[in-house]
Amino acid sequence: MDRRKFFKASLAGGAALATGAASCPAQARDNKSLPPEALGLLFDSTLCVGCKACVAACKEANGMPPEFSTQDQYWDTPLDISGKTLNVIKAYKHGTLEKKDGEENGFAFIKKSCMHCVDPSCVSACPVQAMKKDPKTGIVSYDKDACIGCRYCVAACPFGVPRFTYDSPTPRISKCQLCVHRHKDGKYAACAEVCPTGATLYGTVADINKEIARRKALKPGEKTQFPRGRLGGPDQSYPGVAAKYLDHTYGEKEFGGTQMLLLSGVSFQKLGYPDLPPRSDAALSETLQHTLYGGLIAPIAVLGALTFVAKRNVKPEDEEGGHHG
Repeated sequence: MDRRKFFKASLAGGAALATGAASCPAQARDNKSLPPEALGLLFDSTLCVGCKACVAACKEANGMPPEFSTQDQYWDTPLDISGKTLNVIKAYKHGTLEKKDGEENGFAFIKKSCMHCVDPSCVSACPVQAMKKDPKTGIVSYDKDACIGCRYCVAACPFGVPRFTYDSPTPRISKCQLCVHRHKDGKYAACAEVCPTGATLYGTVADINKEIARRKALKPGEKTQFPRGRLGGPDQSYPGVAAKYLDHTYGEKEFGGTQMLLLSGVSFQKLGYPDLPPRSDAALSETLQHTLYGGLIAPIAVLGALTFVAKRNVKPEDEEGGHHG
């Protein structure tokens, strides 16, 4: 092959690739699906009394130290999750605080911990697979030995959950892992295990959705039984009356869905949860990445092949000069 033929072949190949790329539109990835045996939590804000037993149990089960985030060290600290706190209960307050679960002159409590997204951004953003989603349970876990400390997961999470232990000589990411280390002993999430009112319940997401549907079908004030601990476990239910719920289960659709689902009588935005679209960021970003990479790989491969052919067939300059000299 002489130079003229080589350049002609290169131009023809480039034109063919450009035509092919233009005729193949980018295929958007859908949100990932919930595993059939996914595990999760139900938090019912109307049942929470703000006792924070779940916060203390979480610290004990995960070996986390006490933390006081205010100078006065009141009972309600820590005020937010951190490198030392994986789960907190926050309070919503308005006006005279006369009505539980009321937006006007009322108050309410809300849990904050990892949502265990169905299509988690932290897993998608992690370059070394330190963040993983279990294909069976859907629990999002963290591998400190694989982590390189880039904190992409911190920036990617729409709920602001992964926290970094900046004050440690060996910093790492901290987040709720649904007490997965206790499963081998037949135990489950400590926050749900100790909740005295069943505001936090543990179970399969399928059972949680059934319990949500049952509660929403009740009329406000109607007598019912509220389970505690683990759905499908020993009966620890107690009698109560149904609350007035918003017609919105937070986590059902937000960002492709989450495995912690929330019920409330107060709007979730007032409780500090963001208003999110149904499509996950992971689906959007990975679609963009694959489109860009897919458009680059083919030209690079063909250019490499042409370079190989050229090296094999084109004679060195001095050798060509010898023939014509």
